[in-house]
Amino acid sequence: MKTDIEIAQEAKLEHIKDVAATIGISEDDLEFYGKYKAKLSDDLWEMIRDNKDGKLVLVTAINPPPSLGPCFGIKGGAAGGGYAQVVPMEDLNLHFTGDFHAITSANNLLAAMLDNHIQQGNALRIDPRQVVWKRCLDMNDRVLRNIVVGLGNKTDGMVREDHFVITVASEIMAILCLADDLADLKVRLGKIIVAYNFDGEPVTADDLKATGAMAALLKDAIKPNIIQTLEHTPALVHGGPFANIAHGCNSVRATKMAMKLSDITITEAGFGADLGAEKFFDIKCRMAGLKPDAVVLVELFVH
Repeated sequence: MKTDIEIAQEAKLEHIKDVAATIGISEDDLEFYGKYKAKLSDDLWEMIRDNKDGKLVLVTAINPPPSLGPCFGIKGGAAGGGYAQVVPMEDLNLHFTGDFHAITSANNLLAAMLDNHIQQGNALRIDPRQVVWKRCLDMNDRVLRNIVVGLGNKTDGMVREDHFVITVASEIMAILCLADDLADLKVRLGKIIVAYNFDGEPVTADDLKATGAMAALLKDAIKPNIIQTLEHTPALVHGGPFANIAHGCNSVRATKMAMKLSDITITEAGFGADLGAEKFFDIKCRMAGLKPDAVVLVELFVH
């Protein structure tokens, strides 16, 4: 029996412009990342936003599957398995179109501006003991989870305890996946609480004047990505917030675009029905005004 990666590597991929054309997307509405992956332009959304919505189907599971993923034999990927995969699988599991890098950069820019504000006089009176914003990295590097920063000379910053999370656990990942457009994204970014001052009052990204720069880093990341299944069906793959700390669903923007472009949109909620599906209904659907037409509930057996 062939492995997932063998099946994926033997697949004969079609050019993504031909895959996109099957649902009425022209080449002018694609921003290409090579031959097999692209982003959907902002202009496309403006053209289709008044289209009638197709049906929305949620696929979830009674219990979450074990992670036997293809990325270096350890990390669970989101490309599927067997003959139910999206391709190019290696690209999806690695750099893809750079969305995760952009989210990482925006997250750490905010962290840097926070620490720089404290260093340069601390006009907002931020309490270094009450900094709640964490740096991030797209890697499970456990020795960085709890660290001390600012060691060295006076010019090297305030000594304090700090932390790293994996990029998919960043609040910015969750925000990106709930935002309707760039304007909505900026509003949501600005409300991020990064710390508390000495009076116990919250300090936000807007207070640090970091919102515009963060949004600039995310201006392309907010555009949904299109790739293909092994059968050359279009697949929009966009975002990936952890369900244990966020809502565990793909982006609202990708779901809404898919519903405008197709008769039936199939989406997934991770971490099993009791966590991912519940958050899909209680968070994503409520915030985005979505009403699924059906749910496919799978029961998984692990031997």
